[in-house]
Amino acid sequence: MPEKTIGIIGFGRFGKLLTKYLSNDFDVYVSSSSADENDINKLNAKKASLEEVCKKDIVIPCVPISAFEDTINKIKNHLKENSLVIDVCSVKEYPVKIMKEILPEKIQILATHPLFGPDSISDTSRERKIVLCKVRISDEHYKKIKSYLKNEGFVVIEATPEEHDKEVAKSLVLTHFIGRALIDFEAKELKIDTEGYKRLMKILEVVKNDTWQLFEDMNHYNKHAKQTRENFIKSINEINRRLEK
Repeated sequence: MPEKTIGIIGFGRFGKLLTKYLSNDFDVYVSSSSADENDINKLNAKKASLEEVCKKDIVIPCVPISAFEDTINKIKNHLKENSLVIDVCSVKEYPVKIMKEILPEKIQILATHPLFGPDSISDTSRERKIVLCKVRISDEHYKKIKSYLKNEGFVVIEATPEEHDKEVAKSLVLTHFIGRALIDFEAKELKIDTEGYKRLMKILEVVKNDTWQLFEDMNHYNKHAKQTRENFIKSINEINRRLEK
């Protein structure tokens, strides 16, 4: 990426992850009312006010999806002309709609979904996937960002917001749905287990550290999630019915 300054709004689990990796190549500034300044400094970044963060070349809101619209409204009048706002939400149609409606025309927009998190990424970004949805950004700028990501070892997947949400309703939302069910079921490691059971436990490991709010938001704001859940439950019920014959 040609820019040298990045502003991150929010310092939750994913905000920390982005700060850690982006600060290797850019000057990163973080706006967070709850984060300790020392924790930010340890990641080679600087704590800044929301207004200061909005003056950077790239601004990345790392907030819950349910807080996204409020955040965009707060920053819309503080962004510098031709800066780039990048969202990292696990849904795409909703944040794209919000950004297009609220952000000034002179602000560029790129929608992304990094298909990894603090629990699934190692110390390297090799073979990690990231989805890009080109919304309102110059071709040159977009190509430079895509090139940067590929050079860093990311597998770049280009999709429309609708394509993304349809597939993610199965690949992510369904996974978390199963994981939450395993938690509620109180699934745990067993002495007498199988490889299949171990794989089930890996699903639990993927979701157990994520908040209920994230789970609720990815279901509420993805219009395809409900149908996916219902289809899955219908399949389980049908299988159970056949066993009870």
